[in-house]
Amino acid sequence: MTTFVPLVTAGEVAFWVCAPIAVACALAMVVARKPVHSAIFMAGVMISLGVLYAAQDAPFLFVAQIIVYTGAILMLFVFVVMLVGVDMTDSVVETIKGHRVASVLAGLGVAGLLVAVIGQGLFTGEATGLEAANAEFGGNAQGIAALVFTRYVFIFEATSALLITAAVGAMVLAHGERLAAKKRQPELARERMERYATEGAHPGTLPNSGVFARHNAIHVPALLPDGSVSDLSVSPTLSARGVIVDVDDLRVPTRQAFGIVEESTARAKGELE
Repeated sequence: MTTFVPLVTAGEVAFWVCAPIAVACALAMVVARKPVHSAIFMAGVMISLGVLYAAQDAPFLFVAQIIVYTGAILMLFVFVVMLVGVDMTDSVVETIKGHRVASVLAGLGVAGLLVAVIGQGLFTGEATGLEAANAEFGGNAQGIAALVFTRYVFIFEATSALLITAAVGAMVLAHGERLAAKKRQPELARERMERYATEGAHPGTLPNSGVFARHNAIHVPALLPDGSVSDLSVSPTLSARGVIVDVDDLRVPTRQAFGIVEESTARAKGELE
């Protein structure tokens, strides 16, 4: 009796390797507390999906996944993370009432749709697969172009309009209206003088980074003439990231110079007396 050993295809190997990686990275992306870790895990999800697209004979989706999502959109996320700060953690306080419940319900709804679509394709036999679809149109890219610009052209244009509307809505919501009139130079000068009279704050402008120092970098705090450090010269964002340089070495030349001046002054007073 002849026995046949089922062969394992490359697509099945790619699925059993990349699918667990994609699921694990997706869960880690949601659980991670720091935005930079979430961005790294999201990159793992996108690359795993791209490999799965390539294994399933979908080269167009593979290229779009790697170039568009991983190479472009993810880079925007990374830029935002770098602006926010890599050492900053997200707040777990729910600012929108019912946000978590709505998120759970939306996730369950999407999961239900996926189960319904996959079940319909498995049990009704309507799913033909990519090989048949690519053979019908002469290729994967040609088939996607034919479906997008013929059968689903209205849905495609409607989705484009929705994306543009969402982008405009996001910009409108992010742009806050000015609640008070913009302060001009006389008002700002009056406020500085009031703070000087009541709190003793310096009425002048804030010192720039690197003033009275041996470096002119943004992460180098300014040194006042007496050798002390001016905290107002460093951005609070840089202070939160912990990239401020140690200023002990910067204080040494200033303190030595003032020590020489004080010693010379004391010597001159002794000679006069």
